Amino acid sequence: MITRTDRKASRRKRHLRIRKKVFGTAERPRLAVFRSINHIYAQIIDDQKGTTLATASTLDGDIKGKVGGHGGNIAAAKEVGSAIAKRAQEQGIKSVIFDRGGHIYHGRVSALAEAAREAGLEF
Repeated sequence: MITRTDRKASRRKRHLRIRKKVFGTAERPRLAVFRSINHIYAQIIDDQKGTTLATASTLDGDIKGKVGGHGGNIAAAKEVGSAIAKRAQEQGIKSVIFDRGGHIYHGRVSALAEAAREAGLEF
């Protein structure tokens, strides 16, 4: 019998393995990235309090207008990265811990991270 790997379950396992080590504090919150087929989402989270400090996604009105409605590409990920960095700096956050969410650091995930770095976030 041929067994197939469940990609979603494998990603969840990787994410749990990463989350054992990555923990956001008030001084250095966690930048969590989630990628779906059509969209990409980013959150800055303080894990000590369990609160989300800032969010950005391709579903936001200003970002959606810039990327033309389709958020599943690298250009959209760059817009989300720069938006999350801008929103973080408005709240006084300069340094974060990057949580790739079990996805490989490639393509849209790396584009979001590089855009956030260019916009002023440190990680």
